[in-house]
Amino acid sequence: MKSRPPETLMTHTVEKIGGTSMSRARELLDTLFIGGRGPAEIYNRIFVVSAFGGVTNMLLEHKKTGSPGVYARFAADDTGAGWQDALRETSARLCDIHGEILTDDADRERADAFVRDRLEGARACLMDLQRLGSYGHFRIAQQMHTVRELLSGLGEAHSAFVTTLLLQRHDVNARFIDLSGWRDSTDPALSDRLEQAMAGVDLATELPIVTGYAQCAEGLMREYDRGYSEVVFAHLAAQTGAREALIHKEFHLSSADPKIVGVENTVKIGRTSYDVADQLSNLGMEAIHPNAARILRRADVPLRVAHAFEPEDPGTLIGPEGGTAGRVEMVTGLEVQAFELHEPDMVGLKGYDACALEALTRHRLWIVSKHSNANTITHYLNGSLKAIKRAEADVLKTYPNATVTARGLALVSVLGSDLSDLSVLMTGLQALSEAGISIEAAQQGLRRVEVQFLVPRDDLNAAIKTLHQVFVTPEQTLKRAA
Repeated sequence: MKSRPPETLMTHTVEKIGGTSMSRARELLDTLFIGGRGPAEIYNRIFVVSAFGGVTNMLLEHKKTGSPGVYARFAADDTGAGWQDALRETSARLCDIHGEILTDDADRERADAFVRDRLEGARACLMDLQRLGSYGHFRIAQQMHTVRELLSGLGEAHSAFVTTLLLQRHDVNARFIDLSGWRDSTDPALSDRLEQAMAGVDLATELPIVTGYAQCAEGLMREYDRGYSEVVFAHLAAQTGAREALIHKEFHLSSADPKIVGVENTVKIGRTSYDVADQLSNLGMEAIHPNAARILRRADVPLRVAHAFEPEDPGTLIGPEGGTAGRVEMVTGLEVQAFELHEPDMVGLKGYDACALEALTRHRLWIVSKHSNANTITHYLNGSLKAIKRAEADVLKTYPNATVTARGLALVSVLGSDLSDLSVLMTGLQALSEAGISIEAAQQGLRRVEVQFLVPRDDLNAAIKTLHQVFVTPEQTLKRAA
């Protein structure tokens, strides 16, 4: 990573737009891109865009349901027909998307041609790979990471190209910045890819629209999988010395899920720390990818999470100074599996924890939290039951006399930049008990940024609602401010 440019050069922002917001691109003209801005306000910004909503699911696999897309069908399909059908469906979907966004026939024709070129090129590559795989000396499995990279980049390239056409039609000097490496025989490092792409761009008079995927020697999909766009965004902000990095979402970063506690009861966080952002990432909240947060934190670039369709609202600033001390900022939670290793013989011995960690890592299980005492180690996991059973079998092979159990619970977390002056643990236990919610376990760390409550899975939403009502309702916020 190059050193941060002098303060005098930090005049621009780097801003990322998520897929759901990108699908409302025409509305973004009146909020993010143009709105009431004069020429000077339109520029000195760099936009990193995700694929339009649902496109990456079609190209790879559905993020939540696992329903196969082009990549998954290519990886599993022996006949060769399934992935081609999926690719044709994706091509038609892309054309439908930009057909709704672009109103000029010439722009639609250019976008159609772009889709044909990219998807036909991808189809030719996959067919060549399939032919090679028919010979015993070649193994397609060795190229599957490359296939995943190739396909994932198609969605971001399409959205960036279409957005550029849309802006140019509205007299904005937008510039399409393609980081996907299409028909590029080189394999640069990410920093070199970014430097080459931005060379010659005049931020004072041009508005770069950058693909959220970047082809590079590091192989972003291998390390970050679907979180690559935020990592590209963070690297670009750090490398260009942005004065601020912004993530535009279709909702505010607020105190709880409005579907659980009610929109009228949520409070916009407004200001928080990177420490809290890390906890949110650990809990599966899509505030920002943990690696992206790390990049921005090290480069001393403040991050703001804003509402894409409420441009007048400053959103939530995430920085080293954090939020107000003595304030609960968010109550959230998720379902977990309590993976418990009990072995009386572990008292005074070393190695039991390492064995469990190796098994959980081997089966790609996400450790949300953990607790241990003299003879028991409990990991609270996010992952499939099949993977957990395999990890259990591995541990029992090493320690056949141990007892390993797994049971479903819900982990509810109370978060804040500095909870030192609040009796969150005691107050939370009392509130949950009065609400008739059984408490399986509870714990807090010395840093006082998070307190965790383990409750039955069926009580997840009730526990979030109860704790939010105690700590973060608008009435409580006003009371603390007074």
